[in-house]
Amino acid sequence: MGLTLIRKGDGARPKREPRIALVLAGGAVSGGAFKVGGMKALDDFLVGRKLADFDLYLGLSAGSILAVSLAAGITPDEMVKVLEGTSERMKQLRPVDFYNPNWREFFARPLKFSYDLLAYLPSVSADLVRGIPGLPDAIGPALREFVNDPNYTAAENVAMRLIEHVSPKREIPALTNHIPSGFFDNVSLERWLRENLERVGVPNDFRAFERKRSRQLYISACDLDTAERVVFGADENAEATISQAVQASTALPLFYRPARINGVDYVDGGVRHTANIDVAIEKGADLIVCYNPFRPFLNRIDAEERSHYFADGRYLSDRGLKVVLNQVFRTLLHSRLKLGVQRYLADDRFQGDIVLLEPRERDAQFFALNPLAFWKRSEAVQHGFESVRHTIEQNFDQLRAVFARYGLDMNRSVARRKADRARAARGWKAAPEPAEAGGDAAEPALRLVGADRA
Repeated sequence: MGLTLIRKGDGARPKREPRIALVLAGGAVSGGAFKVGGMKALDDFLVGRKLADFDLYLGLSAGSILAVSLAAGITPDEMVKVLEGTSERMKQLRPVDFYNPNWREFFARPLKFSYDLLAYLPSVSADLVRGIPGLPDAIGPALREFVNDPNYTAAENVAMRLIEHVSPKREIPALTNHIPSGFFDNVSLERWLRENLERVGVPNDFRAFERKRSRQLYISACDLDTAERVVFGADENAEATISQAVQASTALPLFYRPARINGVDYVDGGVRHTANIDVAIEKGADLIVCYNPFRPFLNRIDAEERSHYFADGRYLSDRGLKVVLNQVFRTLLHSRLKLGVQRYLADDRFQGDIVLLEPRERDAQFFALNPLAFWKRSEAVQHGFESVRHTIEQNFDQLRAVFARYGLDMNRSVARRKADRARAARGWKAAPEPAEAGGDAAEPALRLVGADRA
């Protein structure tokens, strides 16, 4: 796991009544499960105040589901059970909840195209018949000019006048306008979350939720028609329910159809922003813990002793279009996040600290996981758990010092005991240290960023 500490606060003095925010980026299925495992590892290290006890929760895409769950009091350990189907508090997220075919558009749009096409032919014929009486006036002058002086330009003018007069004034129905807007419909995810919120006894309304839970919850999505970010929350856009906001935020383009809520079409929140760190700053957060599962894979290492080395001896492009798109998608998301980090460093309003958790640059195992593969969630949970646990172990003293300023206590012995119990209960084998697993010792686990260091 990659760990970046963005230090702007004065670490010498504890912060009085700090406001702590958890920001969860997207990740689809495997990325979301990866975050669940990682959050469990981090939660195991915390003593006293846990991840479900923070002040602000901000999520987009898959992170929105996790943000809502944590804000509702569902612990990361319970989330693992939800994915496994052993939770007594929440219903399991099933494949049918995730892969819900967009039946309506797959049937309705071809029928509409057939109807428009059939209606087009008679209407064009009728327009042609109605245009015949005016044909002499339309081409007469051009025809007389051609008769008087036969040449190519005059002939072309006659042809153009004829075509212009008899051409249909209606556009032929375009097949591209009748292609379904997405393969699946995430209304099933909205229903799953709505039923689970009712099951755990928390309101499905942002304002009522904040009053009952004393937690601020924000979900972001992208308005398809304006391309602007929309933030849902008690003091933001509160017209949609919490489950509807999650439906809007998880509407991954092409995979899901846009979520139409209260007359507005929304797509995945990750289209506009990689994370919502700026919203956390605006809401007065002092410590921000951000978890971003999408990071580009470093497939080449340029060093004096081994230049142009490629993982498995292959270029990424040799592995096909899917791998290329995976890398490009991760690069776009991560580049925006890096630019955002630079803005936060220059933002005088924010004088706190940011803890940014991401996969390691050379984490080939996680990079190989299909983000939309529901059946890989267990593998992703385990990998996320071990990755974050190893990173915290390697940087325990630095991370504990940051957290201590905001009243968060960490205990390494407690975390190790919980890790042993989790492995025993689930049959997990203890993962080797990153240096043992693939030579990642050359990659620094900790990156410090501050006003005086870039």
